[in-house]
Amino acid sequence: MQFDDDADLDTSQIEDSRGSGGGGLRRPGIAVGGGAAGLIAVVLGLIFGLSPDRLGLSDGGGSAPAPADNRAVEDSCRKGTDANARDDCRIVGVVNSVQTYWTSEYRSRGTTYKPAPTRFFTGSTSTACGGATSAVGPFYCPGDRKVYIDLGFFDELRGKFGARGGPFAEAYVLAHEYGHHIQDLTGQMAKVGNDREGPQSGSVRLELQADCYAGVWAKHATTTPQANGRPLITQLTDQDIADGLDAAAAVGDDRIQQQFQGRVTPETWTHGSATQRQQWFRQGYTTGDPTKCDTFTSRL
Repeated sequence: MQFDDDADLDTSQIEDSRGSGGGGLRRPGIAVGGGAAGLIAVVLGLIFGLSPDRLGLSDGGGSAPAPADNRAVEDSCRKGTDANARDDCRIVGVVNSVQTYWTSEYRSRGTTYKPAPTRFFTGSTSTACGGATSAVGPFYCPGDRKVYIDLGFFDELRGKFGARGGPFAEAYVLAHEYGHHIQDLTGQMAKVGNDREGPQSGSVRLELQADCYAGVWAKHATTTPQANGRPLITQLTDQDIADGLDAAAAVGDDRIQQQFQGRVTPETWTHGSATQRQQWFRQGYTTGDPTKCDTFTSRL
């Protein structure tokens, strides 16, 4: 994945609270406690997308969020060349690219996209969905319409889950979270209700649709122009897409369950199998059309 060296990065789409110790869960040890059941809950959070209230890992409150201090990213992440050189700047670039695509897509349909910031944190943070630790993994909170991520998660993706990693694997994670933002804007997220477990559940369908939306963005990433008239991302290779598919498979419910509990229990699935996650990412990437991401009426 290559960024246009001369492109401007928009750090206003980032809230940086790294190192500020931004509050967290008030019930001691809940994110890692509870024996095997607690471990599996946390692991399922690491499959992307579950906010702490949906995981049952939040008390619903938490202290006030730590103030963002964007000076580090503002100073370091100015141009595409910075995105090509630094991990945090690359995430800034991905967020910019994803939101530029959705802005363009909404405009083409005669509507207006509402941007969502991504908040960087380390250790713990407070959100409108409750307090969370980095153990929850990246997630989207509909309560404040923000994406939250501890950038150390990408080390977990490689070390704990066995994904190859790579820049585009990271981009897939962010694009998936913004897929949840689209579902929030369209009202699809609210329709799922308490249908949260099982291979045909609303939760699985929601997550697979977010994978499909990530694929749609990937299809358009190198052709959607930024303000300067040129795409921010200039190149995605076949290997990049393969890395994204590898990451999607590595965090399928079946692979996670087999690895951490030694058996596969489809009745507790929340995100879909490795094969399904790859299938729906490919669906988005092949068609480039978000209307082809209707997982809710499709047969899974």
